[in-house]
Amino acid sequence: MEKTIGLSDEMVKASRIKYGTNSMTKKNNNSFIKLLLSSLGDPIIKILLIALAIKIFFLFKSFDIYETIGILIAIFLASFISSISEYGSNKAFERLLIESSGIKVKVYRNNKIESINIEDVVVGDIVKLTSGDKVPADGYIIKGELSLDESFITGEAKEIYKGINNDKKGRFLYKGSTIYKGDGLMEVSLVGDKTFMGGISYEVQCQNDESPLKERLRRLAKEISTLGYIGSILASMSYFFMQIVVNNHFNMTLIISTIHNFPLMMEYIIYALTLSVTIIIMAVPEGLPMMITLVLSSNMKRMLKENVLVRRLVGIETSGSLNTLLCDKTGTLTLGKLKVSDIIFGDGTIFNKNSTFKYKDILYTSLYLNNESEISNNTIIGGNITDRAIKRYVKSYKPIEKVINQKTFDSVNKYSYVKTNMNNYYIKGASEKILPLCKYYLSSNGEKRKIDNIEFLIKRYTSKGYRVLLNAYGKDLNDLTIICLIILSDEIRNNAKESIRRIENAGIKVVMITGDDALTARKIGNDLGLINEKSIILTHDDIEKMSDSNLSQISDNISIIARALPEDKARLVGIYKSLNKVVGMTGDGVNDAIALKKSDVGFALGSGSEVCKESSDIVILDDNISSICNAILYGRCIFKSIRKFVTYQLTVNICALILSIVGCLIHVTTPITIVQMLWLNMIMDTFAGLAFSYEAPLIEYLDESPKRKDEKIMNKYMINQILVNGLYSSILCILFLKLPIIKLFIRGEDKFLLTAFFALFIFLGIINAFLSRTHRLNLFSNILKNKVFILINLFIFITQIIIIYYGGSIFRTYGLTIKELLFVLSLSFTLVIVDFIRKITLKKHNIKLGM
Repeated sequence: MEKTIGLSDEMVKASRIKYGTNSMTKKNNNSFIKLLLSSLGDPIIKILLIALAIKIFFLFKSFDIYETIGILIAIFLASFISSISEYGSNKAFERLLIESSGIKVKVYRNNKIESINIEDVVVGDIVKLTSGDKVPADGYIIKGELSLDESFITGEAKEIYKGINNDKKGRFLYKGSTIYKGDGLMEVSLVGDKTFMGGISYEVQCQNDESPLKERLRRLAKEISTLGYIGSILASMSYFFMQIVVNNHFNMTLIISTIHNFPLMMEYIIYALTLSVTIIIMAVPEGLPMMITLVLSSNMKRMLKENVLVRRLVGIETSGSLNTLLCDKTGTLTLGKLKVSDIIFGDGTIFNKNSTFKYKDILYTSLYLNNESEISNNTIIGGNITDRAIKRYVKSYKPIEKVINQKTFDSVNKYSYVKTNMNNYYIKGASEKILPLCKYYLSSNGEKRKIDNIEFLIKRYTSKGYRVLLNAYGKDLNDLTIICLIILSDEIRNNAKESIRRIENAGIKVVMITGDDALTARKIGNDLGLINEKSIILTHDDIEKMSDSNLSQISDNISIIARALPEDKARLVGIYKSLNKVVGMTGDGVNDAIALKKSDVGFALGSGSEVCKESSDIVILDDNISSICNAILYGRCIFKSIRKFVTYQLTVNICALILSIVGCLIHVTTPITIVQMLWLNMIMDTFAGLAFSYEAPLIEYLDESPKRKDEKIMNKYMINQILVNGLYSSILCILFLKLPIIKLFIRGEDKFLLTAFFALFIFLGIINAFLSRTHRLNLFSNILKNKVFILINLFIFITQIIIIYYGGSIFRTYGLTIKELLFVLSLSFTLVIVDFIRKITLKKHNIKLGM
């Protein structure tokens, strides 16, 4: 810098005390109390409150204090557990975002440039801004010209130009704006809540929209609830029919007399209402939304350990259904750690740093000055990975010349240049852009020679997978001399080839997108196993000449896009989506934001620009293709976990509904009490949701074809399992209550029979959980990978045993002998045998097993 700028440490402290910090107040939309109160408006809780009102107001004469307290406890627990789960999930997600987003800002402090956290910016700071950055606070541009996106203020998605020569308004920068092009310095004038963004931020903070899958599950819940309402009506009608018609032996006189007996009819009506409430409580699967919260929360935490940060829930859901992945090469398929392998002169000689090359100062000056990265505290910051690699090569050099004008690199021109105070232009970039501007090159002995075999020399290195940049200088941009070829290398990641193989085995097409030329791209594509006899490699120029229709026809065979521009990515996303493909896109630059937003799942690289991350659904913190592979695996695991939970819950629901409706016809009107039903509901909704949310992502899921975007939650296998196991469970329960032979194993009194029945119903539920967890014949397959599932079901079993012996009048349980308990356990185990036969039968008829 020509003069000292920036604040000292003392000035920073004083500014922070006077003007405050750059953090913004966050509105607490998710306080636990609010969630707890809002949960009382859920349908399930409303139904419980109705049941409580019926007990208090209509059954006051026969008021059962224990059962009423039981309902109150159940309401509290159902609300409390649901609220604390959602609260914990929201807070976990917020923490993950805070821990992983860490926006860095380049400021001048203590006479040098430093990289600090955005919240540490204070009024008076001089901030260095480059393309891809977000403006960290409000302030005025004091140097340079910038092209910005202020759409979050104006609502118009267009570039706005601001520079030092504009009026006061034209120099003002707003926090949150994104820089498309240019470089400059800004002096901060407002921070935190005092910025324009801070002023509106508190008012506009709101919860994210629900993801499509969660909405589909809510619709499924409503459809199933309708069945519950129908079931409750049928149960009430069957109860009235039995009490009024059958019990009166179809005698019309007695029937009419009963109808006119108001106290008796009120008793029947109240009981029918209670019965209806009981059935609806069982039928309404309100645990589904909470289960989604649990499964996403638990998997988000696990995914973070795999370097995958989920920003939007839609990303984690949709990633499991990808058909096509458009994947950047640099950093994702390669290490993204470019290094200057060699400097090559135009005659093919390799430059030696220890040599006395005549134009060594020109070479080093060009590499040092025509570079957007900076050296701070002996660390190279800013710029892209190419600039950082080149700056690293000449790190200790101190140029004499000063930059007076510059043009930064952009994806259209594919070059950058600077003009110095000695009227020299230094330019570097793609060979096809710079070579036409050059007439001579410098040889290794310092002679200027006319260009002859430079193109051959370039191909020699690009065909080996190197990236080659031309570096030139001159007094006129149209009359340049080639200084050297910059040979850059970037090693392929060790796990990249295997990750691509796994992704392709999962039925997902991988298209590599790179700025390299076609020769370099082909070599890397071959090394990664992307190339086969049908593969098509296109460049930007090829794509530009082709119509969308032509590209669609060859889309299945496109393997590589070389010399790609950001608009090529957005166009390809649109083409694949028009073919009903579910498209994933990786990106790191500000110009990738459009393609990321347009794709079904946008994967931003952790090293990428902030606007890129803002546009994404998922951030790949380590930039690694294997982490994308993990995101796909977890997406598929989550969908399967949801299906397992739905299978379990609906199997139990079918059994309960059939039992409740038929119960009235066989004179078993209260096989399960309301309190027992609430305990069962807690098992089905909360505990089961928690258990299934920790299902392990099995690598075998990547051997399956992707699920369609519009695929229903329920598939044929699930329906088969729900109907067979649900129907068998209900028949077993009915026979248990009505067959005289049962009394040979259970004591004759009703209280022991109903205690045993309650135990049977819960044990059947536990076994159904194991049957729903895996489609394999071995119920314990991969069971140790979900220890939470084991612990929860063990807890339910032990608690049920305690309830059997100590539940008393609250749970209507009066203990069982060891013989009776073993008999009940044996009966419940028969469900395993029935399910085994079901699976064998399906296998015999070549019907696919699984979720």
